[in-house]
Amino acid sequence: MILVNYAASFFLIALGLYCMAVKKNLIKILIGMGLCDYGTNLLVVSVGFNPGGTAPIFTAGEIHPGMFFVDPVPQALTLTSIVIGACTTAMVLGLIIRIKAKYGTLDSTEIRRLRG
Repeated sequence: MILVNYAASFFLIALGLYCMAVKKNLIKILIGMGLCDYGTNLLVVSVGFNPGGTAPIFTAGEIHPGMFFVDPVPQALTLTSIVIGACTTAMVLGLIIRIKAKYGTLDSTEIRRLRG
């Protein structure tokens, strides 16, 4: 099951990189950025997964030998990444709106040709 997560995360990252490298529409480039973000988050959470592990919330009497926990650090990093990704997406959407208002197009090649 964990191999499916790895495969899906690498597929999302590759698809996002493809969208950012090949597409010319700024909205599609933004969608590619989001796909890379989602794939990275899935990869980080999958690396921190421990099959059969329990949540690291316990009291002193609940711990016994042979007990193991899921690592909470990747989950915390993923939550931080989600917040940063949402802020970045909002900022880029704002920039895209300004670019559309100024140049009248969302095609990145046309914006590069306009020098003025």
